[in-house]
Amino acid sequence: MSILIVDDEKDIRDLIGDILKDEGFTVRLAGNSDDAIAEINNEPPSLMILDIWLKDSRMDGIDILKTVKRDNPDIPVVIISGHGNIEIAVAAIKQGAYDFIEKPFNIDQLMVVVSRAMETSRLRRENQELRRRDVTSAEMLGQSPAFRALKAQLEKVTKSNGRVMLSGPSGSGKEVAARFIHANSNRAGAPFISVSSATVEPDRMEDVLFGRETPERGVEKGLLEQAHGGVVYFDEVADMPLGTQSKILRVLVEQQFTRVGGSDKVRVDLRVISSTTRDLRAEIAAGRFRQELYDRLNVVPIQVPSLEERREDIPELTQHFIEMFNKSQGLPLRRLTSEAEALLQTSPWPGNVRQLRNVIERVLILGEASGPIEASELPGQEAVSDVSGRLVLGGAMATLPLREAREVFEREYLLTQINRFGGNISRTANFVGMERSALHRKLKSLGVVTTSKSGARAAHFDDAEDDE
Repeated sequence: MSILIVDDEKDIRDLIGDILKDEGFTVRLAGNSDDAIAEINNEPPSLMILDIWLKDSRMDGIDILKTVKRDNPDIPVVIISGHGNIEIAVAAIKQGAYDFIEKPFNIDQLMVVVSRAMETSRLRRENQELRRRDVTSAEMLGQSPAFRALKAQLEKVTKSNGRVMLSGPSGSGKEVAARFIHANSNRAGAPFISVSSATVEPDRMEDVLFGRETPERGVEKGLLEQAHGGVVYFDEVADMPLGTQSKILRVLVEQQFTRVGGSDKVRVDLRVISSTTRDLRAEIAAGRFRQELYDRLNVVPIQVPSLEERREDIPELTQHFIEMFNKSQGLPLRRLTSEAEALLQTSPWPGNVRQLRNVIERVLILGEASGPIEASELPGQEAVSDVSGRLVLGGAMATLPLREAREVFEREYLLTQINRFGGNISRTANFVGMERSALHRKLKSLGVVTTSKSGARAAHFDDAEDDE
């Protein structure tokens, strides 16, 4: 950590510098405003000690302070003030200075102020890093074949800088996958900046991405500049306005851009990860997405499976959410009964992992303070049974003869169980209480077949014989 000392008196600069060097700090010196600005632009210091009056300088201390707080607001500035300038020093604090030291200063007083300012700067950086990480975890959980195939693909791209396009249904965990790539890459210590293309107003998109410069507020950095050295994640990239698409394309090619209202080129080193729930080829054909941008972003396409393609992972994901809500919100640390687990694994999940997380949070908030989570507490249970626990038949089912109704039930039941266990016939047979060979014969008689998809096996009804 370096400290920049700005004072027009060489004796003062050297004295403060020697004291701080003895305390183990790296010290840089500047005797006028031009040298000070050059030092800051070369590498922002961890702290500035700034004289309020600078002879023969283009800018005085207050002007430098304003410039620093505009362009580098995280740098704490300690003002050095003569006895007759206390009012000006107080005014400087209102402009954003951390504190002031009156000349002639006491060494102990100097070290107290410097130590406090450095600690404040450290805490601010830590808080910013925590906010940057957001609440989305980079932890990948699951053991299903579909999940293992996804994780293997993600691990292959972590060590490169190749652009990745994550496709998959809403709520399936595309941002978690993007954060996993970032956390396991050589950019893990740099920012991960998420850009929600769907929630930013189209007329503000360029301000948000590129930042802007105005005489009143100076430089306001955009998300691309904040992501410098790290990863920028374009969530639902299909919602990006066409005009912005062409400018992003230029950034990808040139690795530089101009802020809105500015003239200087800003160079950035970025890795880009994108995601979409839509068919981008169809968007291109409809004129809503640029072919050139698609080609640049789609270097490594990766499909993120839906929760229904990885039902085996539901118990592990559920336990993770229960423990997470216990730590973050103090909600009860409960477990699932086998009936509740089976219900979760066999329920439809149009909202995918996000929907599962919301269901678990709701159950923990509204449910009992202790004890296992029963199937009756889960949403959807009321759709299959009445208050007495009896199964409620749908209208079509109630009109079938017993033999046909039994066949329909057996087919749907076994389809659900096979998909619950990821196509594993042995586990399905064990759960439903049948010999494996008997289950195979039953499936064949019902027209149920299993096929491979994304490394996993899934069951479906083959009605080809009925069509002949």
